[in-house]
Amino acid sequence: MTVFRAARPSDTPSLYGTWAESFTASHVTVLYEQDPGRFERTFVAVEGTEVLAVVHWLPRPVRDASGGVRRVGCVSSVATRPQARGRGLVKRLLALAADSMAEAGCSWSLLFTGTPGVYESSGWRLFDRPWTAGRIAPAAPPGDGWSAAPVGLDRWPVLAALRERHDADRPLTTVRSAADWTGRVPVWYSEPREILLLTRDGRPAAYAVADWDTGDVLEIGLDGGEAAGPLFRAVAARARERGVRDGALRAPLDPAVRAALPCLFETWERRGDLTGMARPILDTEDDVRAIVADPRAVHWTADYF
Repeated sequence: MTVFRAARPSDTPSLYGTWAESFTASHVTVLYEQDPGRFERTFVAVEGTEVLAVVHWLPRPVRDASGGVRRVGCVSSVATRPQARGRGLVKRLLALAADSMAEAGCSWSLLFTGTPGVYESSGWRLFDRPWTAGRIAPAAPPGDGWSAAPVGLDRWPVLAALRERHDADRPLTTVRSAADWTGRVPVWYSEPREILLLTRDGRPAAYAVADWDTGDVLEIGLDGGEAAGPLFRAVAARARERGVRDGALRAPLDPAVRAALPCLFETWERRGDLTGMARPILDTEDDVRAIVADPRAVHWTADYF
C-alpha cells in the first residue's frame, strides 16, 4: 500500500536515492540540508521503507508588485522513481504541499521546471522570464574613474548592499539574509563563475556575476543607473579576454540597463524563458500575475531552491 505523508529523518537514505535516480546536479541535497524545517515540508509517497516520490517546499521572502515582502512557498526537488511514474503520486503530494503552504500563511507558490505539464493540473501556471542574447561588444575601458576586478564571496556584505539598493522594490526578488549570502549563494556563484565588482574612485558602484562557460551574466546589482555602462564595458572586456563572443543577460531591461546594452552587446535580441510557474495560495490569481508579469521582475540564479 502506498502511504502519503510528511518525511521523517529515517527516510533520508531512500529519499536521497530517489533524487539520485532523477537528478545529476549535486546542489539538490546541499540546498535541502540548509532548510532546518525540511522534514515537515517534505511530502513523500512511501511503500514499506522505500520513498517512491517526493515534493519539498521551502518558505522564502519574495517581493510583490509594490515591493512589499510576501511569504512564498517555493517547490523544489520534485522526483519520482522510474518504476513508479504514471501513477499520479506527485499530484497527490502537490496537494499536500499546497495545503501545508496555506497553513503556513504563504501568499502564493513558485517553482521552476522543464516539465510544466506535471504541475498545470494542480493549479500552477507558466510565466515568461524574458532575457537578452547578443554578440559581445568589442573590449573598451569602463571609463575615467571607473575600474573593475574579480572578487570572492568574502566580499558579500558589499555585494549585498548593492543588491539591496538595486532590488529594493523589484517584484519576484528574494530578500536575502546573511545566511543566504554565506550558505545558499555560494552553491550557485562560486568558481568557475566569476563576480566582477565595479568601483568609482574606489567606492563600490555595481557588480555582475558571469558564467563564462555559457557567456551568461546571471545577476547584476547597480548603485545607480550611471554604473550600467561602465559595468557592461567591464563585463564585455572580461568576456573578450576569455574568448567569449556570444553571451546573455538574465536581467530586466530597466531604462538605464536598456540604454547601456551597446556597451555589452554589438547586436542583441530578446528571448523568452517559460520555465517559471506560479500558483495562488492565499492571494488571488490577479495578485500573483501582477508580480510575475511585471517588466521589472526577476528571479536571480542564486535564489533558486
